[in-house]
Amino acid sequence: MGIQVEEKAGFIRCSCDKIIAADINLDFPSVGATENIILAAVLADGTTVINNAAMEPEIVDLANCLNRMGAKIQGAGSNIIKITGVKKLKGTGYKVMPDRIEAGTFLCAAAVTGSRIKVNNVVSEHIIPVIHKLQETGCNIVIEKNSIEIEAPKKLKSIEIKTMPYPGFPTDLQQIFGSILTTAKGTSVIIENIFENRFKYTNELIRMGAKITTEGRTAIITGKRKLIGTTVQGSDLRGGAGLIIAGLAAKGKTKVENIEYVLRGYENLDEKLNMLGANIKRVGELNGKRWKKKNDCIF
Repeated sequence: MGIQVEEKAGFIRCSCDKIIAADINLDFPSVGATENIILAAVLADGTTVINNAAMEPEIVDLANCLNRMGAKIQGAGSNIIKITGVKKLKGTGYKVMPDRIEAGTFLCAAAVTGSRIKVNNVVSEHIIPVIHKLQETGCNIVIEKNSIEIEAPKKLKSIEIKTMPYPGFPTDLQQIFGSILTTAKGTSVIIENIFENRFKYTNELIRMGAKITTEGRTAIITGKRKLIGTTVQGSDLRGGAGLIIAGLAAKGKTKVENIEYVLRGYENLDEKLNMLGANIKRVGELNGKRWKKKNDCIF
């Protein structure tokens, strides 16, 4: 596309006189790659074609927003996307789609605590694989137009999960499910097909008493009767959220440190869970707000 890319000292610098349209074949249907190519191509000279493009709902939402701004994007939601460059974009108003990963996180919070909740403002079609897996664990789920109601059993059943690009099971809920399966009856298997090194959170769950073994892209989880609260470290967004979910079901108090990762992807997660009956106190200093100790989350 005529862009010069330089990586130096941990930064990536891109520069060009103008962006040129191109045919791009992705080796893997990456969401981030697809989004960034679209953003570059909307103002490029000519028509850009992305083959093997990601098909996630977020891609469709981005394309819809850009088209409202004057872009010419066709095929979003399929594996071939065509973008005809325009000279400029215009301002617009746009309502962003509901967060399907946040919705799945709340459903899992109900599952691990044996609760019954209703999640509003959710597009059920976006999380069909998640709903199916929760049903496999024994949860009863009722889907309405803009909401999902879940009623969880006292003890979840073990299941097998394979993460896949959309419309398969989302990798961003792999850690959340890994946490809730630690107390399920039987042995669960998770195969991570999208990202490497996404089982770091399992070491923290083991510190809470979970029985987990990992090898490469596979995690084997043998369910236990109860997790034990302790101090654990969040190392990324979804892994940190998974530890919070595990803390809801653990005996005693769980402290999750490094919650800045979690706050990057969830708005007021502690307040929303407290509205459902959780007992969470956030302490520390972040974004100008003061608490007792830096970057901790206590359950």
